[in-house]
Amino acid sequence: MDMTPEEKSLMQQHVVYTHENFAAGKVLIFGPVMASTGAFGMAVFEAADEAEVRGILENDPTVKAGLNKFEIHAMRVGAAQGFVTEAKA
Repeated sequence: MDMTPEEKSLMQQHVVYTHENFAAGKVLIFGPVMASTGAFGMAVFEAADEAEVRGILENDPTVKAGLNKFEIHAMRVGAAQGFVTEAKA
């Protein structure tokens, strides 16, 4: 899909904003999902609660401009490299 110069600028701001949140430890992993129906972005956040994630996403330049939208879904970590869970007795 071709982007207008304004959309391209907004997406560049989006990448910078996401990298800032990654560097701050709020975003653990992110990137485009190349679905057959069209690409979309996905990120996994480290946050105290949904309100914190919502605040980050609502301040994304592309969301503020109406170019992108978001959905939030909670996830429990079952296992992850470098993540220690308590052993169940």
